[in-house]
Amino acid sequence: MTDFFSGIEKLQYNPDATELAFRHYNPDEVVLGKRMEDQLRFAVAYWHSFAWPGGDPFGDATFERPWAGDTMDKARLKADVAFEMFDILGAPFFCWHDADIRPEGATFKESRRNFEEIIEYFAAKMESNKTRLLWGTANMFSHRRFMSGAATNPDPEIFAWSAATVKLCLDATHKLGGQNYVLWGGREGYETLLNTDLKRERAQAGRFLQMVVDYKHKIGFEGAILVEPKPQEPSKHQYDFDVATVYGFLKEFGLEGEVQMNIEQGHAILAGHSFEHELALAASLGILGSIDMNRNDYQSGWDTDQFPNNVPEVAMAYYEVLRAGGFSKGGTNFDAKLRRQSLDPVDLIAGHAGAMDVCARGFKAAAAMLEDGTLENKRNARYANWDSEEGKSLMNSDLASIAQTVESSGMNPQPKSGQQEVLENIVNRFV
Repeated sequence: MTDFFSGIEKLQYNPDATELAFRHYNPDEVVLGKRMEDQLRFAVAYWHSFAWPGGDPFGDATFERPWAGDTMDKARLKADVAFEMFDILGAPFFCWHDADIRPEGATFKESRRNFEEIIEYFAAKMESNKTRLLWGTANMFSHRRFMSGAATNPDPEIFAWSAATVKLCLDATHKLGGQNYVLWGGREGYETLLNTDLKRERAQAGRFLQMVVDYKHKIGFEGAILVEPKPQEPSKHQYDFDVATVYGFLKEFGLEGEVQMNIEQGHAILAGHSFEHELALAASLGILGSIDMNRNDYQSGWDTDQFPNNVPEVAMAYYEVLRAGGFSKGGTNFDAKLRRQSLDPVDLIAGHAGAMDVCARGFKAAAAMLEDGTLENKRNARYANWDSEEGKSLMNSDLASIAQTVESSGMNPQPKSGQQEVLENIVNRFV
């Protein structure tokens, strides 16, 4: 045991608590036939909680963490503290990048040894801990070698290094029983077209993802391969801009049946969409896998990765998840970090506890809306005429035949209200 969270007890569900506790998240409460814990499948992000030092573009780190430093002893201490926090929160899952959990070595081989040693350390801890791995991923954006991308890099050696890194991380995810493996192309984009070959880079990215899928099947990894879209950050143009863009990419390279999406609230907003739009679109395309839950500061226009605190927004997101059938292998990963003025250990606990409560409130509201059925009934009624014989025949007809029918029938269609305000009032009854 470490003393980092000294004095902080395991959080309990207590709706009347005035101190640190879960006031809305009861992991054993049954909603839509499943325990809340099994519905929401919360995960702690290792990078923001334990690897981020509290810096920003205008100032140095503000957090003084006892595990800060590039040694294996520090990496093990970080893991000790992380699993203590998982216990306090009762978190069922966590997520990591390779760079979050091991020190960088002087060579790939040295980095691999460090990484594999920490994976063994994780495996031993997981034997006596309830927390499982929701997903693993590779950080192929922070180190200067990735300044021009990983899979899309103009240098074949960077492509090779990246492929070797993903193999290592996928092996580790498989070893730890990970539910998914995520690829986020943090620098898979370009700064200027003056030095960029779009066709070549797209082909490289497509082949890279095909290799990942092939290797997944080779090692018998049964988890999902997830791509996480993100626009304009940090590159001027990202190839994985949003759900629609990624789906077109998957279709181009024959991967639409192999790869799903990990969708983040903050990224959806930066793409000019709502979170629920991206979730609904992914669900309609059959590629909704998992979510990163956070929020942006809407005044900054940047991906600020704050903990969620807007129940109506969260409710609409979970409504789309539930309409899609809920999570299978995916879950709710808190890709969120403290503000750099929040220095104390209790802040880490409070940030997650508050977010879990917000998600619980939003999820229960979403479940109640779905059970009530009014929204779905009104949606179905709006499109009901398409289920008539006349409506069905239109989809199998041609322009000339349709034009003849319109003229001979004397039809004079009139617009019908979409009732947006009525529908929003219905939502407001629940949130």
